[in-house]
Amino acid sequence: MTVTTTATPSAATVSGTVSSTAAVPAALSAPAAPAAASAAAPAGAAEPACSDPCRDVSDPACRAPLPVLGRDVSVPLVTGGTVTYAALDYAASAPALQRVWDDVAAYAPYYGSVHRGAGYLSQLSTDLFEQSRATVAEFLGCRPGDQVLFTRSTTDSLNLLAAALPAGTRVYVFETEHHAALLPWQRATDAEVVCLAAPRTPEQAVAALDVALHGAPKGPKLVCVTGASNVTGELWPVRELAAAAHRHGARIVLDAAQLAPHHPVDVAALDVDWVAFSGHKLYAPFGSGVLAGRPDWLREAEPYLAGGGATRTVTRGADGRVDVEWHDGAARHEAGSPNVIGAYAIASACRALRDAGFEALVERERALLARLLDGLGEIGAVRVLSLFGPGAPRVGVVSFVVDGWNSSHFAAALSAEHGIGVRDGLFCAHPLVRVLLDSDPGEPGECGAPDAAPGERSLNAIRVSFGAGTPVEHVDRFVAAVRTLVRDGAAWRYTTEGGRCVPQKD
Repeated sequence: MTVTTTATPSAATVSGTVSSTAAVPAALSAPAAPAAASAAAPAGAAEPACSDPCRDVSDPACRAPLPVLGRDVSVPLVTGGTVTYAALDYAASAPALQRVWDDVAAYAPYYGSVHRGAGYLSQLSTDLFEQSRATVAEFLGCRPGDQVLFTRSTTDSLNLLAAALPAGTRVYVFETEHHAALLPWQRATDAEVVCLAAPRTPEQAVAALDVALHGAPKGPKLVCVTGASNVTGELWPVRELAAAAHRHGARIVLDAAQLAPHHPVDVAALDVDWVAFSGHKLYAPFGSGVLAGRPDWLREAEPYLAGGGATRTVTRGADGRVDVEWHDGAARHEAGSPNVIGAYAIASACRALRDAGFEALVERERALLARLLDGLGEIGAVRVLSLFGPGAPRVGVVSFVVDGWNSSHFAAALSAEHGIGVRDGLFCAHPLVRVLLDSDPGEPGECGAPDAAPGERSLNAIRVSFGAGTPVEHVDRFVAAVRTLVRDGAAWRYTTEGGRCVPQKD
């Protein structure tokens, strides 16, 4: 197959496409951030009182959360009655911001095919798609010349980059990474993966990378690191790791899946070469993700998917072969009909966080986090997991274990008896959880409920996570529920079915 490349035309040069400001109806222009809605339970719902109600209006934790879908959903309790659901599993998938949902609903009647369509809705959708790309670039602080690609998720983004590695690339990754950042490199053609041991301080992380890169042979090198741990929430020294990587001629990709929803990300200031994140963690759960950064490795690589949209010309040669001329811009790796709604939802979320004032959101989350950690710290049976130590900066992600409980049983009781949704297991970061729990390498462990009695040791933990849409009442309810379960035990009997711990049926 003969392959040549040409530049991808911009949205503005597509035949017949009107300018973006003229193409987008007024209903689709970004609205002002709506006033925060109350998270109170609907009429008739039984809402437990908080043990420490929020009375200090100067406390950032008491500021109103951003309105999200599901904030007034009632769920049944196994012990009887209903309660407003407390969604505290943001690290897995955050609820959609109400503003994102409203923006998507306003666009939906105008949905059309993207790129090359002559019709008005196609042109409008194309402009909206490319506007979304520009919005994400601005949100991430991308450099001139950086490229924004829309993918399905962080996992997809990092697999795309793995497929684009130059031959002979050595990839450096800590064992503490989420599987989405740990595993794609194993499948890269002609790549060598160096897995570094878990550091116990940020300084150790930088020093370990420096040593590893210092002895590396010549050739392309890539470092993959998280911005915030999906298990402990701890912030990693991204700027310092980037400096160490570049000092030795390596490039670095930032897994910002847990960082971007909680903290501003500035590609230029951090000096990372690429950043990846998911829409469903950024309050835009519509099946889209982002890979943004330097275009050269991506331009030289074979397209991630072969198909329509990635090609400029396709011809049948005289010898019967198919000759392809690929685009060399973002379209090269975006074959097929793109997820326009997903891309637009991510852009909407970026605008909403920007308009709400990201620094104010960070301050509020820190206050909620302090409230949560102080509450858990008063419960003797609870051990909060940490890689860097109890004083390390975190985002709103905390994992812990409880003496005398297996974690799946505890999480099931929080849900069934208190209407609180958290996560239990190994959080797709098996090596890290093993380190945090001082597990022997051969000790069995997997996601889902273990075949262990309620008080038996199990290789899993409980994770509580929150964000811009979390009301302070949910944090207080969670701490009160943990205290009650530790003091009184479960009020119901539980069993394991299909890998999950569930209430026994009467």
